[in-house]
Amino acid sequence: MLKIRVARPEDLEAVVQMMNGGASSQRVHLESGEIDTYRPAFLAIQQAADTDIYVGELEPGEPVATFQLSFLIGLAFNGKPRGQIESMHTRSDMRGKGLGKAMLSHAVELAREKGCCMVQLTSNKERADAHRFYESNGFVPTHEGFKLVF
Repeated sequence: MLKIRVARPEDLEAVVQMMNGGASSQRVHLESGEIDTYRPAFLAIQQAADTDIYVGELEPGEPVATFQLSFLIGLAFNGKPRGQIESMHTRSDMRGKGLGKAMLSHAVELAREKGCCMVQLTSNKERADAHRFYESNGFVPTHEGFKLVF
């Protein structure tokens, strides 16, 4: 049974490994993989009021899936918040077992509980399997995204 919880500092290395294991060719050169470079951001996220990183584990202390969920406030949609899912990844040896679906369902439920009008995410154009996964779970590709990387 998958247990989903907020990530703790001791989960950081597993989270980074899963995140970088699914990195697109555009992002892979921006990642160092050195855990200490991620620690300040991880600690800042832990202290942020509207953002958390979650892990799913089958055995205690062994994360097999992860995502980050942030709640964004805007004027659109009558000022209702929206949930923004980032860095959703399942460990490569654990894919196809329904873990991603459980993690995604958990993120959606958290957003509903927070009063969000929607959950949104972006996925790199290279990640065709991820796109099929999101679409099979009811997500619709409604927008074209743009980035300016520094």
